[in-house]
Amino acid sequence: MESRKRRAFFDIIDEYFERFEELANRLEEVFFEKPSWNCKTCTIEPLREIKVTPNEVIVTVDLPYAEEKTIKVIPVGKDRISISAEMKRKVSFDDFGITHYKGEFQRFHCEARVPVPVYTDRMEVQFKRGMLEIRLPRKHEYEIPI
Repeated sequence: MESRKRRAFFDIIDEYFERFEELANRLEEVFFEKPSWNCKTCTIEPLREIKVTPNEVIVTVDLPYAEEKTIKVIPVGKDRISISAEMKRKVSFDDFGITHYKGEFQRFHCEARVPVPVYTDRMEVQFKRGMLEIRLPRKHEYEIPI
């Protein structure tokens, strides 16, 4: 006859609350927004859109007042790209009519997660009228984890 070790009631409750806390943290990341600015680094996170087509991934980033010569698009790992640019002029909270925050911003910075495998070495970047368009060709080979 096999003897099974019984778990204590409080161990079961602790495990339940740990799983609940992990789930709550994941939901918080998905549903709650963080501020789109960072006063310590004087950066604003620009608006962006990621569109996946059968042949490529198109990342469109809104960069008003950006200096074209200072735009940097850098691959960070396999599934992220970092986008940064200097602004032509500083922007403050007062420009937006916000009086309860203080600070000036002089850079754009964001990281975009690419949802499918892409060739980052063949990316095409185009900047026109304050809009940055990044085209990344998709990889069509698939890895099967063992």
